[in-house]
Order: sequence, then structure tokens, then C-alpha cells
Amino acid sequence: MRIATWNVNSIRARAPRVVDWLVREDIDVLAMQEIKCTPEQFPAAAFEEAGYELVIHGKNQWNGVAFASRYGMTDVATSFPHMPGFLKGEEGEGLPLEARALGITVNDLRLWSLYVPNGRSLDDPHYAYKLDWLARLLDHTRAELAADPGLALALMGDWNVAPLDSDANVPGLLPGVSTHISPPERAAFFAFETAGLADVVRPLVPEGFTYWDYKRLAFPRNEGMRIDFILGSPAFGDLVTDASIHRNERKGDAPSDHVPVVVDLEVEEDDDRPMIF
Repeated sequence: MRIATWNVNSIRARAPRVVDWLVREDIDVLAMQEIKCTPEQFPAAAFEEAGYELVIHGKNQWNGVAFASRYGMTDVATSFPHMPGFLKGEEGEGLPLEARALGITVNDLRLWSLYVPNGRSLDDPHYAYKLDWLARLLDHTRAELAADPGLALALMGDWNVAPLDSDANVPGLLPGVSTHISPPERAAFFAFETAGLADVVRPLVPEGFTYWDYKRLAFPRNEGMRIDFILGSPAFGDLVTDASIHRNERKGDAPSDHVPVVVDLEVEEDDDRPMIF
């Protein structure tokens, strides 16, 4: 079984490319981020014609997460408990929830597509929101695994954190000044290890970025960051047989600024995929 995550940076602009990749790479489940559309605006027909079911959570032209799967999806959640909201200029509880988290169950795997807040700058309210968002996600992860220690759980998506110095090669990205590499963000990322999760890709793919800006010839200069991750529980990690970062998807016409991250799992698959002729 092949599972992937991809920040597609506007699915309406890239649906043909994403569907072509799904079929070509034989992907069973794809977690998408930054779809930038409502469910009604999502170009569903192309995915459905290729044999994929969809679960979509988007509210407007910002953010948005989705799943495309060859298998049925259940237990859909469009937020996690106590997930904080955000509204510029406002503080406190009860702020509007953004479309940044989507959970599903497929083939006994509990999967989350996550688009972690950017943070913007160290003195911006969005930075505090980012750290709070990650802390609440960690609380929920602990609770899920405490309730079911054998759960095959994966948190997948754009984490907007480069946890190691080697994960960032961007001019102007400075310690103590820039987001994505600040000690609190990195600590928040590594805190998921204390909940029992591990990066299931890095042991198999130790090097490689997943994001390159569109500006300043960043991609040909390889001035990028590794900020897209799949963190898995022990039960999920035990299923992983291979992993890959599909760098070539940053090439060609109208690419996303992120590329897919893929894991191969050894699982017993339910034979309920739709037949395509």
C-alpha cells in the first residue's frame, strides 16, 4: 500500500498534474494540503474518474486539506479536540477554526492531513498561534495513543518546521530571527517523539528538501527546506517498507512549490477498490 502527502498549493491549478502522478506512481491514499478551495470548488471529477474517493475540508481560498483514496474512508474529523482558531487582531478562545486538519480511517490506519500554521514572524500573533496549535495537536496525539497503544497512526503534511539545520538552505533564514527554524518550533516538532511518534521517512531518505520558493531560482540552486513529514506511531512505523521524496514533481509546468513524500506499507488491503476500465 502506498501512502503520500503533498502540499499541492491550489488543487484547481494542479488537478491534472496531481491525478497523473497518483496513477503513474500507483498511490493508494494521498493527503493534500493548501487545496485553497471549498468542497464544492474542488475538481473532484478528475479524481473520481481515476478511481479515487475524496474527503475534502476547505472553507475559502486559503488553507484547506483533503484526502484522495482508492479505499473507503471512515471516522472523518475536520478538527482535533481543543484545536485553536485564529482571527487577525483577536485573541482568546472561540476564534474561527481554519481548515488545517483532517482525519480519516482507512484499512485500520488512522491518518491525518495537517497544514501547520506558518507563523509568519517571531513577533507575529500567528507565531504564538502556531505553537499553540502544535501543542494542542500533541495533546490529542497522546490521548489517541493512550486510548489505543496499538493504533497505526500517521500525522502527515506540511509542518512548516525545518527541525534540523541540514533541513534548511534558504538565504536570509536566520536563527533567532526567522520562523521555521526557531528553537521553540523545533522543540514543538520533536515533542511528538515523546508521544511515541517518529519520522518514518528520514531513516530511509536521510537527505532531501520538500519545498523550494518560486523566487530567486531557488529550485535550480537547491535553496529549499525539508518541512513536509510523515510522523508515525510504532504500529504504523512497523508497516513501513520504503519511502521516497519525489523531487522531480517540482519540475515542469506549473508545479507546486512542495513535492510529494511517499511511504510504502506492508498491510493486508481490503479488496474494495473501485474497478477502473
